[in-house]
Amino acid sequence: MRSRLGRTCPPPSAGWRELTSAGDDDAPGPRGGTAAQALRGRGRFTRNFVVQATAADWALALLASLRRRLTALGPPRLVFFQHDEVIVHSPADLAEEVAGAVRAAAQEARALLFGDTPVVFPMEIAVVDRYADAK
Repeated sequence: MRSRLGRTCPPPSAGWRELTSAGDDDAPGPRGGTAAQALRGRGRFTRNFVVQATAADWALALLASLRRRLTALGPPRLVFFQHDEVIVHSPADLAEEVAGAVRAAAQEARALLFGDTPVVFPMEIAVVDRYADAK
């Protein structure tokens, strides 16, 4: 399994291989699970991997684009990124330009990964004096 940008799914563990190679789907394995349970679990993991890894690819593309755009603006700096939050420290008079840079970076990342798609990738932007005030 691969993400849109080629991130590969980790291979199954040796314990998973041992359990699923036994041939009897209903026989308990060394850890109490069955081969059928292990196979279903691996299926869920790999399907989720594609979604989560592609989301991580999109976030990395967004951050790369945003860093380039912030460098062009001068003083604003990317301060923090986690899960679905991007925090940029900027002089107040550049706040709207920074917000525009975030929107443009999100669109660039969407186009890079998914091409011309009608799917919307919403970005809520809050310009605040303190992080605690962001909602």
